[in-house]
Amino acid sequence: MSDLLIELFSEEIPARMQKRASEDLKKMMTDGLVEAGLTYASAGAFATPRRLALSVEGLLDASPTTVEERKGPRVDAPEKAIEGFLRGAGVTKDDLEIRDEKKGQVYFAKITKPGRPAAEIVAEVLEATVRNFPWPKSMRWGAGSLKWVRPLHAITCILTKEDGAEVVPLEIDGITAGNTVWGHRFMSQGSFKVTGFEDYASKLKKNFVILDPEERAEHIWHDATNQAFAQGLEVVEDKGLLSEVAGLVEWPVVLMGNIDDAFLGLPPEVLQTSMKEHQKFFSVRNPKTGRIEKFVTVANRETADNGATILAGNQKVLAARLSDAKFFWENDVRMVERDGMEVLSAPLAHVTFHNKLGSQAARIGRIAKLAGEIAPILGADVEEAVLAAKVAKADLSSEMVYEFPELQGIMGRYYAKKAGLSDAVADACRDHYSPLGPSDDVPTEPVSVAVALADKLDTLSGFWAIDEKPTGSKDPFALRRAALGVIRLLITNDVRLNLDRFIDAQLLRQKIAVADENDGVIDTLKEIIDEIAEHGVFGAAFEAIADRLSDDEKDAVKHAAGDVPDTSDDLLSFFHDRLKVFLRDEGIRHDVIDACLAMAGSDDITLLVKRARALQAMLDTEDGTNLIQGFKRANNILTQAEEKDGVEYSFGPDLKFAETDEEKALFAALDGAEAKIKPAMAEEDFTAAMEAMAEMRPAVDAFFEAVQVNAENDIVRRNRLNLLGRIRDICLSVADLTKVES
Repeated sequence: MSDLLIELFSEEIPARMQKRASEDLKKMMTDGLVEAGLTYASAGAFATPRRLALSVEGLLDASPTTVEERKGPRVDAPEKAIEGFLRGAGVTKDDLEIRDEKKGQVYFAKITKPGRPAAEIVAEVLEATVRNFPWPKSMRWGAGSLKWVRPLHAITCILTKEDGAEVVPLEIDGITAGNTVWGHRFMSQGSFKVTGFEDYASKLKKNFVILDPEERAEHIWHDATNQAFAQGLEVVEDKGLLSEVAGLVEWPVVLMGNIDDAFLGLPPEVLQTSMKEHQKFFSVRNPKTGRIEKFVTVANRETADNGATILAGNQKVLAARLSDAKFFWENDVRMVERDGMEVLSAPLAHVTFHNKLGSQAARIGRIAKLAGEIAPILGADVEEAVLAAKVAKADLSSEMVYEFPELQGIMGRYYAKKAGLSDAVADACRDHYSPLGPSDDVPTEPVSVAVALADKLDTLSGFWAIDEKPTGSKDPFALRRAALGVIRLLITNDVRLNLDRFIDAQLLRQKIAVADENDGVIDTLKEIIDEIAEHGVFGAAFEAIADRLSDDEKDAVKHAAGDVPDTSDDLLSFFHDRLKVFLRDEGIRHDVIDACLAMAGSDDITLLVKRARALQAMLDTEDGTNLIQGFKRANNILTQAEEKDGVEYSFGPDLKFAETDEEKALFAALDGAEAKIKPAMAEEDFTAAMEAMAEMRPAVDAFFEAVQVNAENDIVRRNRLNLLGRIRDICLSVADLTKVES
């Protein structure tokens, strides 16, 4: 057995590429070695700004010799076919064996492939890996053809055994593999030779290089938090920034600097964003006041003045950056305090949201109308919800958000408060984009929820209206995220909302926004929107006003409305698909959701989820699983009998025709279950309904074990089939169990 060490030493690798690159190096090398016959015990990959490294332990010294048997053509085949087989197999005709088969005598060849030494295979696989490495971006330099993310300077490749180490013979575009390694760019004494991974990692650390990125990150966080704690402060946690900074240094030296008093009045999010985006600084917060008062930077070297010069330079650059941020903040606040949020909202009339969906101002108008309709359902103040929707996106025209787009919403809250608006409106400005991802917090304040739902529903209905739906892995407008956001908002806040109604209304608003029709048609479409609030969907709303329209007017309205019903159904189906993905993490199966979707109220996401959770919980029990089997057996017998007899067995069985105790017990069990299920379903207590249904299981099982359904007596047979029909009806009243897989 041997241990393998590989290092690819280059100019600085961008931090964002290092983790993926180390994983690619490990996968490409280990896959190539195994494919060539070299198995191993374990492997680990590492990255620093200037090197990718791979350690493989327990590698075979040579690949095993293999013997392959290959079937050839028949003995009487054309000579050219036989010659081709010989060439492909690499054997002569004398090496062939003739065997008798059904179709005649056939040639067989035994091909022996001798094993190869590990060094030969490693060199071959490493060269292929280096030449085909999947960098997101790469460059070619010098006269060679090799491409790498930055100029590649050296390759270390060593096989270590108990009796010593050997350098693997390898040359790639003039770079010859060796056992020489370079330490830190500034602090190291120069190059040094290594004999294996332990020696390599140890000598690197003595030469001021921490090889493991996780160790570098842990060192940074430990030193930063300790320095902050010593001053009664705390470092604002940012795992993404920590990972990035760990990829910028080989020998992290943590330094804490001061922020000029002139900038401490800026919102903490402004300070944090400016320092993170431009300088890669960690923010240091006073836990008592919440203010950002200091920063942490990470240098790549130790200095004689303990980083004083580095800090002075960083503080000078930071002051310039924050001066710009202070100017933007003060300018925005001055306008808002003088003229209100309208001064920021007005320019949005000239900002295009999408060339087919109009301006941001037009979109805000649609969102405000929808938020006003949703607000009463949530118990939110309608006027506040409409106002919040009108100003929620005002900060998009502010100078601060223009400089830092990631602060949209956050700055909106500050500006709303400066304009004297209520906390509910200000919070909605901040929260209406949420949730942005599966782990993002969900707003719970009624006004915020109303605006967040309206914003996402308008986005989805708009892009569905212009047929810009996600395809495959492409989702340029983040519509899957918007749909998941709606789902989480509804479920988390236990909101009962019939999506059909609001989707139809918003689709019509989208149609009105881009319609080239006359005013009369547009007025009629607006009437239909008002009717949707009462009748629920477009079709019923249209019928409510159809009597007073002429045939020409009906045709014009239908033309303007387009395919609203079909588009609405398609968008609702998209929500259901997203819901399946969301509930999969809870262990709720797709077929369970399908069984619930077949029931009334499938556009009420919260109702749908409650039903699905209850059904899944029942199926997770033994009684539930067995009841499904009993239901399917009953349904199969009924389906066959109904098809054969040409009648439907749903007329109610009569107890007086029951002949066996099991039959009578099933009557009683069905009566008891129905008595519990009907009130439970009326109260939408799906858990109680499912439990009552599962209680039928013993009686159903006993019935099938003891009773022959297709009795010789025709009256008894029909009565028993109607009894099965009652089982089916009771089960289908809770969920469509035909869609549940066994």
